[in-house]
Amino acid sequence: MAHMVRASSGLSYPERFYAAASYVGLDGSQSSVKQLSSKFSNDTSLLLYALHQQATQGPCSIPKPSAWNPVEQSKWKSWQGLGTMPSIEAMRLFVKILEQEDPGWYPRASNSVLEPAVDVQINSTKAKPSFESGASFGETKTISTEDERLTVTQDKDVVLEDPNTVSVYNKWTAPRTSGQPPKARYEHGAAVIQDKMYMYGGNHNGRYLGDLHVLDLKNWTWSRFETKVVTESQETSSPAKLTHCAGHSLIPWENKLLSVGGHTKDPSESMIVKEFDLHSCSWSILKTYGKPPISRGGQSATLVGKSLVIFGGQDGKKSLLNDLHILHLDTMTWDEIDVVGSPPTPRSDHAAAVHAERYLLIFGGGSHTTCFDDLHVLDLQTMEWSRHTQQGEAPTPRAGHAGVTIGENWYIVGGGDNKSGASKTVVLNMSTLAWSVVTSVQGHVPLASEGLSLVVSSYNDEDIVVAFGGYNGHYNNEVNVLKPSHKSSLKSKIMGASAVPDSFSAVNNATTRDIESEIEVSQEGKVREIVMDNVNSRLKVEGKAERIITTLKSEKEEVEASLNKEKIQTLQLKEELAEIDTRNTELYKELQSVRNQLAAEQSRCFKLEVEVAELRQKLQTMETLQEELELLQRQRAVASEQAATMNAKRQSSGGVWGWLAGTPPPKT
Repeated sequence: MAHMVRASSGLSYPERFYAAASYVGLDGSQSSVKQLSSKFSNDTSLLLYALHQQATQGPCSIPKPSAWNPVEQSKWKSWQGLGTMPSIEAMRLFVKILEQEDPGWYPRASNSVLEPAVDVQINSTKAKPSFESGASFGETKTISTEDERLTVTQDKDVVLEDPNTVSVYNKWTAPRTSGQPPKARYEHGAAVIQDKMYMYGGNHNGRYLGDLHVLDLKNWTWSRFETKVVTESQETSSPAKLTHCAGHSLIPWENKLLSVGGHTKDPSESMIVKEFDLHSCSWSILKTYGKPPISRGGQSATLVGKSLVIFGGQDGKKSLLNDLHILHLDTMTWDEIDVVGSPPTPRSDHAAAVHAERYLLIFGGGSHTTCFDDLHVLDLQTMEWSRHTQQGEAPTPRAGHAGVTIGENWYIVGGGDNKSGASKTVVLNMSTLAWSVVTSVQGHVPLASEGLSLVVSSYNDEDIVVAFGGYNGHYNNEVNVLKPSHKSSLKSKIMGASAVPDSFSAVNNATTRDIESEIEVSQEGKVREIVMDNVNSRLKVEGKAERIITTLKSEKEEVEASLNKEKIQTLQLKEELAEIDTRNTELYKELQSVRNQLAAEQSRCFKLEVEVAELRQKLQTMETLQEELELLQRQRAVASEQAATMNAKRQSSGGVWGWLAGTPPPKT
């Protein structure tokens, strides 16, 4: 059903909160609470009252009212349930819930003169403005308003806003940017560090790009980095080879940017990890250890704690992949993971996200001939793949889409199926695996493109999703912003809770961004408490209240005991997990030590083998010399015998000749 939302920047906090409180009639009196109940449902009234008390008085410190007063007890429970929520957070949630329940409150608010606004009609597929000028969203026109803040583009579903405001929930808006925008492109990388979106590389007309731009998300100003390349080592002056790329992953890490993988003109054999230092504005190639994955692009790279999980992609030979690798960023060591179960079919240009720091989700992607719409889940503790039934309105098959997570919600934007771009922005509740549609666009617009980038940041203390670039028949360099209300996740949670395996849905990854959804979910329980208290009042009149109160106290004690038990078990599990992490760190250090010792032993063994070979060669030489010596000795012996024989013959022949000559023979 269509409803009206305000396209206006509004007042800043806390003035906006006080204007909202005055509008609903909350002035602290009992009559004001009754007036609140007459405007909203019981659960919404209780929540608005509790947030107002939290914002104006702080955490609940009053004693619990008597059970005989069910209304006051319900109000106390709602206030008490907010715990130690900061005052500014309570103000923000108060205004946000009011805008969801009564989108037109702002221009109707009394006691203040508000700035002019434009009401825009919102429905599931398109939006039409109600302007006296009669201008249509089907053509490019500027709407004349007093604050000149809303213009209309050719896209029926994208509103162009002033750069100082992003006011419409669940609606794509195009902020007015300043500075020189980057060249139009797709398959680039984008990441956010300290309210700035960094955009690197990409593809334009088949040419890979290597420029780095930054968009300040506070004033929507583009600027370009003049980067340099550091040398590979101190011993050489030759620069590290940094090639332009597309289809890579850009990851923020310790105030630096990591560019992982990507398609290049001359691909390397293994995946390269590049690092950009924001302080020195320089690129460098990081040295990694272990066996790196083969070079690829179109993979997913998901940051889980201090590890980067790489899945799938397409290598330099156009072969599709479905292998899994983990890069430990603290040691820059690669691990190739052996998984169990049925992994997703080989694919690239898919989307990946992590839930509860344990489950890796893979959605969509494409092969050479088809696009996928399947959803796969990998348990990072057991390394087991599974495929679950999807609830709600499942997205169409697509590849080249982008996704970001806010709490337990996974937003998917863009992509295509080789025929047309995906026009619906969808969200998956990762606890229930239930899909819902956030909004939709029409026509060949950048939001229905392949290869666009998507990042999440904050603007005026609220989450925003920023999309840039893409290809849908032509290359784009537009910036579009979505401010999700998180309200769509509640329907998905209720609808899909019964169909999700316990092992997956039992994980509660509550963060600050989830608190709005958690408060909304708790309101049904508050309504049931009001009904039960009313029943107790009737039973009291009938004389049975004492027994009911005793039973409720007993149940309360049991619940508190169970809660304490769960808290103790949670603490024990956290301690065990810390011990396991410490043990893993120690084991890894021992492994590194053993590896170093093994390398030293291998080096020593190699030296010994060389020495043994040299000794063997010397031994063979000595044996040859011994044989030659023995031969010479034998020859000498023979020569000595021959010389003795000749000498004897001379002596004997000299006697005969002497006798013939008349010389007497010598006396014996």
